[in-house]
Amino acid sequence: MPRIFVDADACPVKDEALEIADRYGAELVLVSNGGIRPSRYPGARIVVVAEGADAADDRIIEEAGPRDVVITADIPLAARALERGATVLGPTGRPFTPETIGTALSMRAFKQHLRETGESKGYNAAFTAADRSRFRQALDLLLRRLADG
Repeated sequence: MPRIFVDADACPVKDEALEIADRYGAELVLVSNGGIRPSRYPGARIVVVAEGADAADDRIIEEAGPRDVVITADIPLAARALERGATVLGPTGRPFTPETIGTALSMRAFKQHLRETGESKGYNAAFTAADRSRFRQALDLLLRRLADG
């Protein structure tokens, strides 16, 4: 089974990822700069990295490889994980693929430009129950597919 790496500091679907990983016997690795209570995730390996802008991202990239899954909303991290051959899934269930990552990076840069010029306030859409449901379905399907080889 693949390992599942979660960019855990702001991930809203850690519980769901752990539940689905347990169902498939996959190792779940929560990578964080701190603030995760191990007792809440007894079936997960918890990796706490030193503080730093990309310390958690760098640790995930050091370990992740082909057949592994990375769960993140961080588009640059998604791009790096794809380069390592990992499968990448956002917390809303949206997959990042080699075919879609270029557009995602471009949109991220465009939105950043709009925020910097004051054209946009930069509010993120609220995370919904439908997002959580899509994530659960997407991760379940992904692990089923990876388990089948």
